Amino acid sequence: MASEGDSSSTTSIESDDPGWLYNNLEEDDGITCLFCYKVTRKGIHGAKLHQIKACSFCPEDVKDKLNVLVKKHKSKKIVVAEDGVAKIPKIEKKRSGVYIGGQEKRLKSNANGPHSNLEATSLKQTNMNDACENELRARTVQAIARFFCEAGVAFNVARLDCFNEMIELIGNYGPNLKPPSYHELRGPLLKNEVDNVKKWIKVHEDEWSKYGCSIMLDGWADREQRTSINILVNSFMGTVFMESVDASSYTESVSEMCRLLDRFVERIGEANVVQVITDSGSNSVLAGKMLMETRPNLFWTPCATHCIDLMLEDIGNLAKVKKTIKRGIFLVGYIYNRCGVLNMMREFTNNKELTRNGITRFVTTYLSLQSLYKQKGSLERMFISEKWRLSVWAKEAKGKTAKKLVYTLPFWNNVVWTLKVTGPLVRALRLVKNEKKPAMGYIYKAMDTAKEAIRSAFDKENDCKVVYDIIDKRWDCQRHHPLHVAGYYFNPEFYCTNPDIEKDSAVMKGLTACVQKLVPSNAEQDLIMTELIKWVNQAGHFGNDLAIRARDKIAPADWWKLYGKETPNLQKFAVKVLSLACSSSCCERNWGSFEHINSKKMNQLEHKKLQNLVFVKYNRTFKNRYDKDVYDSIYLKGADYSNEWLTGKMEENRVLENEDLTRVDVANAILEDEQVSYESDIDDETLVDWFGDFDDDVEDYIDEVDF
Repeated sequence: MASEGDSSSTTSIESDDPGWLYNNLEEDDGITCLFCYKVTRKGIHGAKLHQIKACSFCPEDVKDKLNVLVKKHKSKKIVVAEDGVAKIPKIEKKRSGVYIGGQEKRLKSNANGPHSNLEATSLKQTNMNDACENELRARTVQAIARFFCEAGVAFNVARLDCFNEMIELIGNYGPNLKPPSYHELRGPLLKNEVDNVKKWIKVHEDEWSKYGCSIMLDGWADREQRTSINILVNSFMGTVFMESVDASSYTESVSEMCRLLDRFVERIGEANVVQVITDSGSNSVLAGKMLMETRPNLFWTPCATHCIDLMLEDIGNLAKVKKTIKRGIFLVGYIYNRCGVLNMMREFTNNKELTRNGITRFVTTYLSLQSLYKQKGSLERMFISEKWRLSVWAKEAKGKTAKKLVYTLPFWNNVVWTLKVTGPLVRALRLVKNEKKPAMGYIYKAMDTAKEAIRSAFDKENDCKVVYDIIDKRWDCQRHHPLHVAGYYFNPEFYCTNPDIEKDSAVMKGLTACVQKLVPSNAEQDLIMTELIKWVNQAGHFGNDLAIRARDKIAPADWWKLYGKETPNLQKFAVKVLSLACSSSCCERNWGSFEHINSKKMNQLEHKKLQNLVFVKYNRTFKNRYDKDVYDSIYLKGADYSNEWLTGKMEENRVLENEDLTRVDVANAILEDEQVSYESDIDDETLVDWFGDFDDDVEDYIDEVDF
């Protein structure tokens, strides 16, 4: 068969060429354009070139489609395979017309327009093409599924953008693509990916030198009990993964931890590093303070997320809260572990679930309590319904227990008490874990607001005193931190609405300490303090109507970039502070990346290749997440079906490693001597003993407070 560009090739033309949808074959070997009716004699390829370049009536979208076909240019042939895929039927030309599938069909030009000409041929031709395409797609996707199964690749890989991009590029290439070899993948192609990521990081490095950055560390132990520390760098442009260090041999050594921190400060550049964020473990605290002595122009800051999460954990260990959570876990677990009860529950709740997943175990607990309370009315209707009364579960001991629990007021009162004291903290946690909107300008105010919200939720201050003590104990290491204070001071949303901020000695003390530490030059310090007068007086651009309206509408760092140009030294300093993160939580979200790669399947990789794989995987993940919409740091897609709220069993954390003593054992020894098992019926008097008789106006509180 001749090429498409040869006019003699029109006696045998493949029927699957989409060009025939816009052209008509004549008896004298001519091809008529169905848009302008010009006749060409250079085959279907020449007809398509005419429509792309010369036909003024051809629509732009059709030109784009034909242009793609012309670029491929090679004829596509589908050969009969061993499993019996048929060849695509062909159009065979004779003097009296053309043959489609063995039957003669005359093709005539019609002056009424192109679509009427297609009616005689397109239906049967399209049906044949669709059948072949469907069969070919079925074989292709089955081969992809076979690869996933044989290679042990997780099915959610198909959700990645890079997977869809790969499939699209393979399709655009067409037939005869030679796949990459084993040596290409582990050699030059891996090196190219590393180089691409380094180019992306270079853009971040320019931002670090301009406005500074934060080094974030977080340790974790994998299933093999290997202790690793992830080192990341965060700036206003997002987070970059630097390295994962095996710290199994020196995590308990303060001096070694300090040397590790110092090494990465040197690598990034001391002038570029504003703060180093670690967890609030004792070794990390000591190492951070030691680092500030050797590097006097940067701050060590404990992770705000870790601090707030520890507050929630401590509150969860209070006797009243722990019992409430335990009963809530039983109720949800009972429903979710019985398919019939689960379907009944979804019928009464209009398919609303009783659980909500959070980024940490303790956030999941409180979000699930909130969801459980919202469906209180639906659960009450379900347990008094005829459907429940006639079911086999109504006669079970656990079913009777679950029903009594739903109708016990003290249980629900304690659920509300728990939500009152944890809701503001969960909202603060959501704020500090947001990667795309730096929280440094908000964290100081957020914690004060959370404490005030907890206090105002109770009639008597003594009711929440124990919670106040927990918050103060955990937040003591962060209270009045100079960076938090400076972020609060430079946030236009707070500063411009608080006329007494200049009178707050703690704020002004923190601000001056921040300037003196982060700006080594005395001359530059003096310029900043001189320009600060304009900020205090809200003079120049600061008092512009546009700036006033934008105070609470855009991120504080962006606001300063727009309206701080009259005070360049103060602007640079304010943006540097307001661009900082408060949390190393993005380390936590990627704990599994190193473990996924450093597994038995890949443990024969040499160390450098292993590090390169982790480097590419981490940073591609960060880039993709940052490029998308603002990441919701609490709600995650899908449910974790291994969590205790769905299994109905409370996780029994061990008090110490290698010890059989659990937290539940300790709680049972400290709390009531009498323990009532869920295996038996629970009477109302016992429930009152468990939960107390806390009385509050539940409905009014839920209506007024947004958890």
